[in-house]
Parts: sequence; structure tokens; C-alpha cells
Amino acid sequence: MKICSAAQMRFLDQTTINEKHVSGLELMENAGKGTVDLMLEYYGDCKGRPVAVFVGSGNNGGDGCVVARYLHDLGAEVQLFLLTPPEKISGDAAVNLSRLAEDISVTTLLDEKSVSNLALHCDFIVDALLGTGLTRDVGGVFARVIEVINNTPVPVVAVDLPSGLNADSGVLWGACVKADLTVTYGLAKSGLVQYPGVDYVGWLEVVDIGIPPSVVDQADIKALYVLEEVAADFMPRRENMGHKGDHGHVLLLAGSRGKTGAAVLACDGALRSGAGLVTLCVPEKLNTIFEIHCLEAMTHPVAGLAGYALANSDYAEVAKVASGKRCLVVGPGLGTAPETAALVNQVVKNCSQPMVVDADALTILELATLATRGSDLIRIMTPHPGEMSRLTGLSTIEVQKDRLQVAAAFAKEYGVVVVLKGAATVIAAPDGRIAVNSSGNHGMGTGGMGDVLAGLIAGLVAQQVEPFQAACLAVYAHGRAGDFLAETGPYGYLASEVASVLPQVWGELQLVS
Repeated sequence: MKICSAAQMRFLDQTTINEKHVSGLELMENAGKGTVDLMLEYYGDCKGRPVAVFVGSGNNGGDGCVVARYLHDLGAEVQLFLLTPPEKISGDAAVNLSRLAEDISVTTLLDEKSVSNLALHCDFIVDALLGTGLTRDVGGVFARVIEVINNTPVPVVAVDLPSGLNADSGVLWGACVKADLTVTYGLAKSGLVQYPGVDYVGWLEVVDIGIPPSVVDQADIKALYVLEEVAADFMPRRENMGHKGDHGHVLLLAGSRGKTGAAVLACDGALRSGAGLVTLCVPEKLNTIFEIHCLEAMTHPVAGLAGYALANSDYAEVAKVASGKRCLVVGPGLGTAPETAALVNQVVKNCSQPMVVDADALTILELATLATRGSDLIRIMTPHPGEMSRLTGLSTIEVQKDRLQVAAAFAKEYGVVVVLKGAATVIAAPDGRIAVNSSGNHGMGTGGMGDVLAGLIAGLVAQQVEPFQAACLAVYAHGRAGDFLAETGPYGYLASEVASVLPQVWGELQLVS
């Protein structure tokens, strides 16, 4: 599913009006009617039921007026609360305000005092206060009304997006309506699928308001929300007569003393991806551990740093072993010794294979290495917010406030695919494609999950899935496996168990593709 920014949505609206000669009133009518249709679908017949509709001054308020009219026509007892003087409402919103039936009660709330004694006696609330154009914190009477809405124990339906939500980033402009159902128009806005916004959206529905597909194409929107059907489209194509040699060979540079588990989990992720062969390049004194725990993988021990960590002295051997491999994983459990750092920087800069750079490798990687590597070398970076902070020089708070833009800017600057992990993981490609993942849950906030994901991405690249698509599919499948486990218990499951459930996810996606 495509997602868009507020600016892109304005382009879609204006282009539809100016070039396709669909009036703004028609778009508004379609939006309001679509909202009411979904209210009926979710909450049943509204006849005789009291509904409170809160309306602001812009087009969002105009949509709310259309909602109020349709609800009234269906027999609901509509009370409309207007947070701006009627004479200050203009354009299409003013037209729809004038179309309200005379027996709809209209109350004007212009200051905080007028809200102080507001008590709502209704079955539903419709939030049409503030739209996608909001650019500052909510205060005054709007903040007070939002407080009243959130403290009223009835379903809340948000028109286009919950008032107070940043349409692009999902952060809150101070006070924000907590909706049970959000009906958004044309395309979902990117802020609706990012945290903390997701927690304020409730159920998300997208209504077709009449924007032609050709206009959407004209906008060249490159952002995706990775739902099941998107992930299914990215599945590798496998022949019935395929064998392990057809399904790619992954090489992992991973593990050091005290961190062998990370390497094992990354190996599990690669194997569970469906890759044909997996080899672990490991410190020789730890080889027995890997031989015992990774039965389906091969190992290639190297001398390394006293036999307990990979080192720059291993580079020639690593380059030789990497020959013929379709993808490398560099980082899980490697450690951060200077000799290991030197190896990582050489491998990232010089090895020709596609590569997933994860965990310790992100800590010891020098940005100059990325800047000087060949532009044709495929590198997939998988930072969590703290690692992204180090890579960009931004604070973790700054990273989290604008995850899409931070990931997109880094991907473009360094020519890499970025997987910015966390709730609603962001995937960004250097060509401007960007995606937000829909799957996963808080139970996955435990050690080893990222190691499994790194191996999983590499295994899909080894099966010749295009790198950005491989990252999107891996992140979705990884989260979906966690969701399967959360059906039994909300947390307490392990990264290795997530890996073990991946075959179920492939079966589910195969039914969709």
C-alpha cells in the first residue's frame, strides 16, 4: 500500500481539481460519505443515536460537516461543535457548513472557559478539528477539547487523521486525539503508520475519494506500507526442480568470544530464509561451538585474533572464501577490537558481493569506508536508533522524531539500503524508495532478534531478491513470525523461536502471492 506525505497529498488534491476538473466539493463529499459508510460498517445503524461532531476551520472541518449531514440524514441525533467563528470559515468548508440541516444543533466553542463545563452525552465522537496542515503544538481551546474527547468513554472516529498528529512523522503536536477508527482519504499518510502515531490511530481505513490513478502516478510516490500483499509480491521465485545450488550461498563473518550466540542466530536466519547453503567464517578456537550448534551450516575457521575474534590478518582468506557467495553478513557478535575493525572496513570497501552490515560492524565501521567504496557495491545497513545516531551524528531523539527522513537521507548520501530497526521499521533505498513495516510487536524487544533479521535479509538476497525488496520482505516476515508467537503469549519468546516459525510465514505469503 502506498503512503504519502502531507505535501504529496496536497499535490494529489490540487492536481485532481485543476487538471482533472473534479471539484473540491466533490472530493469532500466523497470523503464524508466514505467516513459514514465505514462508521456504519464498524458500529452499526446510527438511527436515533447521539453523535458529537467536532469541527475546525479548514477542509478537515468541511469533511466533518459532510459527515454530520450524512449522519443526520440517517437518523442520528447530531450535535456539531464548532471551534471557530462561522464567518471565518471559507471555501468548500463554508459551503458544507451552510448545507447542514436547520435542526442540527451547533455549539460554538471559542475559548477554554466555554469548554470547562462541556460534558458529552453521545454514542460516538467524530474528530474533524485539525488536518494534515498542522505545523505547531496544539494549545488553547483545541487542546482542552481534545482532552474532553479523550476522556469520554465512547468510540472516536478521526477524519483523515487524529487531530494533533504529525501527518508525516507520526509524532504528536502536543495534545492529540486518541481515535478508535481513523478514516483517511486518497492514500494513507506516513504519520499514520509510524509510532507513536499508530497508538492514536486505532483501526485505519483508506477511502477512495476520486483521485485518478494517473494523478497518483504523476506524483511519483515511492513510499510503501509493507502489508502482507506487498511482502508476498517480493517473495523469491523458486522452481519445483530447484536444488541447494540454485538457492544461493550466504557467508557470515560473525562471532567472537562471549558472542557466539549472535553468530548462531544470524546463521539460523539465513537458513530459515530458504537459502541453499550457509557458511560461517569464524575464529578457529570457537569453531567447535559453531559445529555443534549449526548443524545445517558449514564453518570456515580462520586464525583471527588469538583464535577468538576475526582480524585484519584474515582478509585474504576471507576474500577467498567469499568468492562465489551471493551475499555476506558482516557483524553479528564480531566484537570491536581494532584488528576486527580494520577487517570490517576492508571487507565493506573491497568485497564485491552484496553485503548486510549489522551489529558490531556498524559500531566499528568508518563512514569514510562507505564514502570511498565502489558505487556499484550493494550494502544493506541494519542499525537500531542508537547505531543510527552514531552514524548520522544526530541524537537518538532526533532520529526517532523523523525516522523516514533520517533513513532516506543516509541511504541517498551513502548509496546504501538502510533498515532502521524498531517499532514500524523503516527501509530506505538510495533511489528514493522507502517503506514502513506493518508487522511485529513489543515481545520482539529482546536480544538476538536483529541477528536473525540480518541473516534473513542476506538469505533472501542470496535467492536473488532485489536488495530493497529483500529487506522489506525480511522485515515483514520477521515481524510476522513474532506475531505468530505473540498469539500464544505476548512476550517471553526467543529470537531462535522467531527463526523457527519463519516457514509458517512463507506458507502464509505463498497463499497470497
